Amino acid sequence: MFSAAFAAYRRVPVRWRLGGGSAALTFVILAGVAGATAVLTDRHISTAFYVQQSGAAQQFAGEIAPTMQGTSVTCNPGITSFGADLGAQIRLFGRHEALLCSSQYDPSFTTPINQPRFHVPRRVGKSYVIHGYHIDTQMVNIKPHGRAVMLYAEPLSNLNQTIREIRIYLAGGVLAGTILALLAGLLVAQRAMRPVVELTEAAREIERTRDPSLRIPHPEAEDEVADLARTLESMLGALDAARSESEVALVRQREFVADASHELRTPLTSVLANLELLADELDGEQAESAKSALRSTRRMRRLVADLLLLARADVGRQQQRRLTDLSLHLTDAAAELGPGREDHEVTIDPQPATVEGLGDDLHRLILNLLENALNHTPPGTHIIATTGMRDGHPTLVVEDDGPGIDPKLQRRVFERFVRGGGDTGSRGTGLGLAIVDAVASSHGATVDLTSLPELRGTRFEIIFPELEYDAGDESLPATAELGLAPRGSQTSTTTGRTIGRRRSRS
Repeated sequence: MFSAAFAAYRRVPVRWRLGGGSAALTFVILAGVAGATAVLTDRHISTAFYVQQSGAAQQFAGEIAPTMQGTSVTCNPGITSFGADLGAQIRLFGRHEALLCSSQYDPSFTTPINQPRFHVPRRVGKSYVIHGYHIDTQMVNIKPHGRAVMLYAEPLSNLNQTIREIRIYLAGGVLAGTILALLAGLLVAQRAMRPVVELTEAAREIERTRDPSLRIPHPEAEDEVADLARTLESMLGALDAARSESEVALVRQREFVADASHELRTPLTSVLANLELLADELDGEQAESAKSALRSTRRMRRLVADLLLLARADVGRQQQRRLTDLSLHLTDAAAELGPGREDHEVTIDPQPATVEGLGDDLHRLILNLLENALNHTPPGTHIIATTGMRDGHPTLVVEDDGPGIDPKLQRRVFERFVRGGGDTGSRGTGLGLAIVDAVASSHGATVDLTSLPELRGTRFEIIFPELEYDAGDESLPATAELGLAPRGSQTSTTTGRTIGRRRSRS
């Protein structure tokens, strides 16, 4: 139980722990002081009450003035009002404990004369408590001769009420002091934790901006918080330096990959030419071996070209751009698909769409989209590729009525070396859509992917930024169109409505 309570206490915020500790300590101190004060006050008030009652009894004993005439005794007529403001009761007893006279009679006050072994004369000069009254006894002389005993009683309710009020005031003071101590402790704790809160806010800002060069606030006091601030600042400085070194190393690595990929193109081209020559010159098994090496070399050249494009995009190398028509690249890419695609129906609609960019990269983008549709859809799938203008923006659309993309994979299709489960054979390196994303991003275009397996079909829509140029500019390239199927041909396909995600690049 103790361990559970301690664990719960550790989960309480520091500010409340400090405030609660201050309040608890204050409560213990005030409760101790209040308890001692209550005991001393009770004794003082009780003593004062008894002294005051004894003095009043002596005073009334002198004023009661009993006189005897024959066998009867008369008292001062004013005895009925004696001590009325205090609720006091006065009784005068003679010989054989006979009641001679009394103040205004209160039936709730009963004298102890009927109790066994109680004799009034023996109680003279003593005090005692009975039935809620404190009784004081005095000897009174009866003129012309004789003596009597006076009982003077005051209710203890007044004394008890006063003591209760004092205790209530003391308890209220303890409670008020504890609450004030709690509030003061919370305020002090809040002010004490303010430097820590500022450090926390600064850390959150650094987390949000990922900028370790932001300044860490330093408290004015030279305490543990200031030491923590200096330590955090030193740590962030070291992390910033390490990140800078890592970025420099990464840039060098990317530049190396770009340069190496570029240098590999020349020897690969030479090897490819020699293998093509050998494949034509040789016969039999040697020719088959040469053709196999030729196929592998072509794949290697394609992979090197892909890596060069991505490395150049990572390094941020800018090449000279010019106005080019997407429709030309669409027709060229469709023609480049080559044989072996007879199991798919491909329809293109190359409407003029002029953009400012790199022709080779745009050609690769379109070719990768077409090959992605061919490689990841079953035979008989209908593929449609179109270019054109939409609201002043050059647009490229490649869509199919295949099985669609798994929603779990849609979040990663534009990452490098990600291959879907629909790959046929060993086709694809997992770089096709990564190149599409890199080329679109370098041209300021956005890529919309729409795919829902349940409804079948995948649609890639690439929207390029609006081009500002003179409509009469003669330097614009001419448009051409080439289709593997007649434009506007109708095919029996099932095109599903698709819902997908959007990738934006500015």
